[in-house]
Amino acid sequence: MRLSKGERAASAFNYTLLGLFALLALAPFVHVLAQSFSSHHAITSGKVGLWPVEFTVEAYARIFREQAFLNAFSVSVLRTSVGTFVNVLLTCLLAYPLSKVYIKGRSAIMFLIVFTMMFGGGMIPTFLIVKETGLLDTFWAYIIPGAVSAFNVIIMKNFFQSVPAELEESAKMDGGSNLGILFRIVVPLSMPAIATITLFHAVSHWNAFFDTVLYVTDRKLFPLQVYLRELIMFNNSDINRNASNSVNMDSTLLALESLKAAALIASTVPILIVYPFLQKYFVKGIMLGSVKG
Repeated sequence: MRLSKGERAASAFNYTLLGLFALLALAPFVHVLAQSFSSHHAITSGKVGLWPVEFTVEAYARIFREQAFLNAFSVSVLRTSVGTFVNVLLTCLLAYPLSKVYIKGRSAIMFLIVFTMMFGGGMIPTFLIVKETGLLDTFWAYIIPGAVSAFNVIIMKNFFQSVPAELEESAKMDGGSNLGILFRIVVPLSMPAIATITLFHAVSHWNAFFDTVLYVTDRKLFPLQVYLRELIMFNNSDINRNASNSVNMDSTLLALESLKAAALIASTVPILIVYPFLQKYFVKGIMLGSVKG
């Protein structure tokens, strides 16, 4: 269907407006990127806008030589990898039986899952549970307390219900077990929804810092976001002296704005690299998972 001249003009105006909004959303990120490649003098004098001034890569060179940053980065990568795998695995194992109408007690279990979305025990009871289970100051304090998300269980349950039952019946006739059907048939057909919740969990783990503040005091277990939080909030080099034995007088440069910007960019790039591979599944997974109740 051909558009009229007025409709084409309105469409062009809308696209232009959306493009301007996109540029406005990118402007803060571009500004920080420009700061990371600029000298400290150029930043403090207010010369840096959306383009580097007095271009230098010294900030990145110093950041990637800092042991505290490298340790925090490795903790974040490990947490995101292990945590996302555990989250997705447990979500699928819980959502699959709940998608079957013949499972006894299915409605009661779903009620309890939805109940947790509206009511929670609170910060102090949660802390006491983590303490009594011996998870304080351990890596698993990042993984186990939030191992299952009620929201993502509902997404996967609804998606599993859209898989044709005939495929599963055929597999059962060939002697397939429930777990075999789940991982060999249902999961491959559910990759859009799985990619969606994988992205949710990965971004959540990568950006998390509050659970570290609550449950962890060992600096060797601090993730990247806590390192950045302390670097930005306290603006001194004591953090790095406590976290690394190989820090010299040049470590005071870690408080400079260019190094802060470099650390922020380095912490953002991994998620930006992962997102394009999952983005094509994102909208499809959300929409298909919301069709059936």
